[in-house]
Amino acid sequence: MGNKPSFIGVLDLQGGVHEHLEHLERLGIAYKRVKQATDFDDLAGLIIPGGESSCLSRLLNIFEIKEVILQVHSRGMKIWGTCAGAILLANKVVGETPCLGLINMTIERNSFGSQLDSFVTKALIPAVAAQPLPLTFIRAPKIIDASADVKILLKIDDYIAAAETESILVTVFHPELTGCLALHRYFAIKCGLQTATANQDYIDPLWKSSSWTKHAGIA
Repeated sequence: MGNKPSFIGVLDLQGGVHEHLEHLERLGIAYKRVKQATDFDDLAGLIIPGGESSCLSRLLNIFEIKEVILQVHSRGMKIWGTCAGAILLANKVVGETPCLGLINMTIERNSFGSQLDSFVTKALIPAVAAQPLPLTFIRAPKIIDASADVKILLKIDDYIAAAETESILVTVFHPELTGCLALHRYFAIKCGLQTATANQDYIDPLWKSSSWTKHAGIA
């Protein structure tokens, strides 16, 4: 019997990688950047960050890790897709060919319009936290339908903003762009990992939007 997987990886090909790393660090979760097949060793979970879904899809093939993701997921690795990551995980994408197809839902790209139509709001996600969480939408997709095996975590107006199955979590917004750790903690628990604290579910008053820069080699 091997050791139990103990890391959460962040797919480091394109998009908002560093912000996720900073949130995982604040939770005391062991993490790693994932760029190649060997990086999947010891992963309990993988975060596919926001970015540009078409670009990410091409890079998965160029770096020859699309099939690796599917194989490791079939052996128990959990996956969380945020924004573009959610698009990659859907089995139906309006007007496009799906990529990984690991959750039975229909998603539509750029449903809110251009970058200028980005916005911030708050919403209660009872399965995740007892208080409303800050949500940041940037060129966000909309989940417009999901099958019966998919649990809807958050519905806003006529679209689904967060959903999950036993092994997949999807959010069309960006939890990593706020000081809130609730969804990262929720995903860690979903992966069977313990966080260093149970008291940072909500906004950290000391967090700044530039906190992630040390992970990018900027600070």
